[in-house]
Amino acid sequence: MKYLWDWALGLLVVTGGLLGLTLPFGKLATAAGVPATVWAFVISRGAGGVLLGVLLARGQRIRLTPHKLRYFFVTAAVSYAVPNLLMFSAIPHLGAGYTGIMFTLSPVITLVFSILLGVRRPNMLGISGIAVGFVGAVMVAVTRGEAGQPADLFWVVMGLLIPVSLAAGNIYRTIDWPEGTGPIELAVGSHLASAAMLLVGILILLGGKAFVQLGALPLIVVAQMASASAMFAFFFRLQAVGGPVYLSQIGYVAAAVGLFAGTIFLGEHYQLLTWVGAVIITAGVFITTKAQSQKA
Repeated sequence: MKYLWDWALGLLVVTGGLLGLTLPFGKLATAAGVPATVWAFVISRGAGGVLLGVLLARGQRIRLTPHKLRYFFVTAAVSYAVPNLLMFSAIPHLGAGYTGIMFTLSPVITLVFSILLGVRRPNMLGISGIAVGFVGAVMVAVTRGEAGQPADLFWVVMGLLIPVSLAAGNIYRTIDWPEGTGPIELAVGSHLASAAMLLVGILILLGGKAFVQLGALPLIVVAQMASASAMFAFFFRLQAVGGPVYLSQIGYVAAAVGLFAGTIFLGEHYQLLTWVGAVIITAGVFITTKAQSQKA
């Protein structure tokens, strides 16, 4: 585990794989009638609660400061609440696999933000890898969802806003990281802040009855909470080890997991162009991983 904790590629694969599981879980939940905001709350409440238990079991505490509170709530909104709400709203219209591929645009948007703000610019090989991945992502995007079921342009645009929000979060977490604060503490604070924000919105807009449908999906709820808890523990560690641009590539891994899970387990069907784009995206991951090892 210690080796994995310091290995950027291993953290990338594990974090991206766990993120990818969120897509089929989310489709199953929304198909059963669970509102998108409620499922986003399940993820943040589950991850924050489980990781808080881990933190307390290790004898650690969250020491609140104005800086940390700002970090928790900005991260909660930009990195979790908004992209999760967009994702679970779009999945019924675009499919789990296609929505997951929207994550692949996050690296190039993160790169643009990173260059503009001067935050850990990658070398030319890294830029080339991200460009290759972007070409594959564009090929996938033009297919507009499942084969024979082109989605409304509105939902494609909503899907495209997911990587924009994620990229903004990637940069913000790096430039405002509270000094001397560990990744698990940041994960706990950010997710509990996200859960609080979502809970207020749910109660105001939908009322308590919005949670009723969760009772019909106990195993999926538990599985989602467990995978989200594990993912976000690794997520913040990957941020520290690899930086925001490298971290953003978890979208490539998540897209692959979502695409295969949607096809194999959820009966989704995609055009040949979608699969070719996914292969090109995978090539981009290998190139940028090579660039990361050269920098190290």
